[in-house]
Amino acid sequence: MGGMTDQTSTPTDGTAEIPAAARAHTEDLGAFVAASPSSYHAAAEAARRAQEAGFTRLAEDAAWEITAGGRYVVVRDGSVIAFTVPAGAGPTTPYVIVGAHTDSPGFKLKPRSTSQGPGGWWQAGVEVYGGPLLSSWLDRELELAGRLVTLDGTEHLVRTGPLLRIPQLAIHLDRGVNDNGLTLDKQRHTQPVWGLGDARGADLLAELAADAGVDPATVGGYDAVLVDTQPARAFGAGRALFACPRLDNLLSTHAGLTALLRRASGGAAGTSVEMFAAFDHEEIGSASRSGAAGPFLEEVLRRVSAALGAQEEDRARAFAASLHVSSDVGHAVHPNYAERHDPANRPVAGGGPILKINANQRYATDAHGAAAWAAACAAAGVPTQEFVSNNALPCGSTIGPISATRLGIRTVDVGVPILSMHSARELTAVVDPWYLARAMEAVLAG
Repeated sequence: MGGMTDQTSTPTDGTAEIPAAARAHTEDLGAFVAASPSSYHAAAEAARRAQEAGFTRLAEDAAWEITAGGRYVVVRDGSVIAFTVPAGAGPTTPYVIVGAHTDSPGFKLKPRSTSQGPGGWWQAGVEVYGGPLLSSWLDRELELAGRLVTLDGTEHLVRTGPLLRIPQLAIHLDRGVNDNGLTLDKQRHTQPVWGLGDARGADLLAELAADAGVDPATVGGYDAVLVDTQPARAFGAGRALFACPRLDNLLSTHAGLTALLRRASGGAAGTSVEMFAAFDHEEIGSASRSGAAGPFLEEVLRRVSAALGAQEEDRARAFAASLHVSSDVGHAVHPNYAERHDPANRPVAGGGPILKINANQRYATDAHGAAAWAAACAAAGVPTQEFVSNNALPCGSTIGPISATRLGIRTVDVGVPILSMHSARELTAVVDPWYLARAMEAVLAG
């Protein structure tokens, strides 16, 4: 990626020229997504990249030796936290955190997952996870990915490659579908096929175990999701558009991680503990041991503060001086449904990251947070825009209000505008992920 002074330009044909640094960043985002078919893979890939950059892996069940000037990373299930401690850090050193989430809406494999369907089809039992756009998952080659845990407690990351497909009903058998709309029953119409013939002896768990190289009889538990196997792609006029699965919210996860690693690799000397935190289970409310509503971040902050000699008063002062930037994708104005957006605040793809604002605190942004974000974007030379929902269409929420409520750390909600949110394949502008990472780097720099 290029430095913070890289600027876009406009050639005579009217299409925006994409800086090479932006293309490199988004290509790396595609590689990160490809390596992260599940939240567990995403956390592992983030930790791998951090360790490759010189971060020390911490185990939660071991004593932590945190020292000023150190770099550390810790994983809990599908969540990951990485941080750097400045030289001279002390009991009241504040934190600056860039946060995101690693999970995406879709489908999760049920127990007793293999069945014999009508017509000789082998089918897989799946459960809806979060709020996916169901129709976007039809007629795609899908894989299973996640983790197996063997009876001895060992965790194995697995992915099968293309294996399943949720077939759509032919128009000849539903003549009114284009006029009446497609209605999918979450139980009857979303179970994928993955084989033909007599299903006796067919076993999806055995497929996963084979991928992990373990005996299926030794598998004690599993968490596996369906994953679209089509790779990320830049396309369109000037290749300015970027389509990719799981942009919600691996785009922000990748941007936050990249910003922290760039700060660390550049040897930048900040005055805060600089931290990247990405949580699992945001799409289903964050209420888990590895979700933003759980204790993971607070426990890490307390352990770091304790290592720096903080007592309760010191920790309270540090938290009061800290900032959390919660990043999740947001809505770009949809050209075919422009009336669904606020008439005055209309984020556009390619216009830079968005500041998310909601009067009912579905986003945690307040005036101080907004000012901090504006200052960071200005320092990074990054354009920024605001997002607020149409009053008739209430917005979703993020990890921002959840972590702010739990920790009392000032939080601001930001993101990147996209189309097709919660689709199996989402769409953004090539430049916006790069803009977001640069702004996050400026946030971390204080």
